[in-house]
Amino acid sequence: MRVEQLDDGTRVVHVVTADESAAACPGCGVVSTSPKEYPTTAPKDIPYGQDNIVVRWRKTRWRCREDYCATASFTEAIMEVPAGARTTTRLCTAIGAAIGDDGRAVAEVADAHRVSWPTAHRAFVAHAEKVLAEPEPVAVLGIDETRRGKPRWVQCADTARWMRVDPWDTGFVDLSGDQGLLGQREGRTSAAVIDWLTERSPDFRERIQYVAIDPAAVYAKAIRTPGLLPNATIVVDHFHLVKLANDAVTKVRRRVTWELKDRRGRKTDPEWANRRRLLTARERLSHKHFATMWNDIVEEDSSGQILSAWIAKEELRTVLSTVRTGGDPHLTRHRLHRFLSWCIDSQVPELVALAGTVDTWWPEINAFITTGITNARTEGYNRLVKQVKRSACGFRNPTNSARRIRFHCTRKQRVATQISCHLPG
Repeated sequence: MRVEQLDDGTRVVHVVTADESAAACPGCGVVSTSPKEYPTTAPKDIPYGQDNIVVRWRKTRWRCREDYCATASFTEAIMEVPAGARTTTRLCTAIGAAIGDDGRAVAEVADAHRVSWPTAHRAFVAHAEKVLAEPEPVAVLGIDETRRGKPRWVQCADTARWMRVDPWDTGFVDLSGDQGLLGQREGRTSAAVIDWLTERSPDFRERIQYVAIDPAAVYAKAIRTPGLLPNATIVVDHFHLVKLANDAVTKVRRRVTWELKDRRGRKTDPEWANRRRLLTARERLSHKHFATMWNDIVEEDSSGQILSAWIAKEELRTVLSTVRTGGDPHLTRHRLHRFLSWCIDSQVPELVALAGTVDTWWPEINAFITTGITNARTEGYNRLVKQVKRSACGFRNPTNSARRIRFHCTRKQRVATQISCHLPG
């Protein structure tokens, strides 16, 4: 009808209904011709540039004259502003895209669009439901955990006892396709994995051929549950094995320092000054740095335990590098025997424990050497999960957290977001 501009730049748009179908009764569908009154509503709409828009909609309340219809009267409603809505559909779409596609916090988007937090969150939920769906069957599944926050204490409804809630979430990632993060479950226990897999269809569970995990007994126990994943083979990621070896080197270095000097290491100590070189791969060390590390530690540690631990770490990396040659069984057995013999003959407690861990998980490690399947993609999604948690400034509702995280970690959605961010204009 007309537009007024206030002193602060706000535009007041006075509108009436032009859609003739808006006069149709929602109960019987008959178009009414009997107006009752003319109320005025103000649904929130998207801004115009930097200026706000205030919509004044002069609606018509109609009477339904059909005797068989239970609706006495009704107010006009259109697709852009459904009955009872206080915001336009295009504003809800813009809010949902700002939260989901741009990765912004709900509170920040709600404040920018001058709506309440529940309104902005409902817009994102509607936007996410269009993208998220039940996961499709995958051939390779990745499982890993991410920290959710500080421990919480909740009271059990049955026993009335206070229990500590595990501040971890277990994520399930498609390693063979493009679905990204398939879902999350609170906790990092066998029950969490079993519950999530049980909710999937039998076809989903039967088509899983490999499951990549870190050396976590709780995950392995869940996967080996009879009848849960009948065709799955567990694969242990090599990244975590190298990390275990590096941890063993660090433990030996710290223990030897206490035994020699009865104190913690200092920057003047050779073993402490070379601590990073001890954790660096041999091929990444220059000849000069390697010679400096070796000579300094030989002079400081007469027992040779620190360098024995470093050699054990390199021997384990050599075993794992067999995957690059196609996983030759003869070469693998030869390198494994050399690694285990070195650890056991050294009589270093940390290396004996490392050898025991490798021996216990050897079938799963050998599966990695044979197939080359890693959990690297899962670790990448863990980084995205942490990014979402930071932008959201923490989640109090696990359901909202899982929805927001999965939306951001859906591979197709990430591709769409990247393309939209690089479009001109």
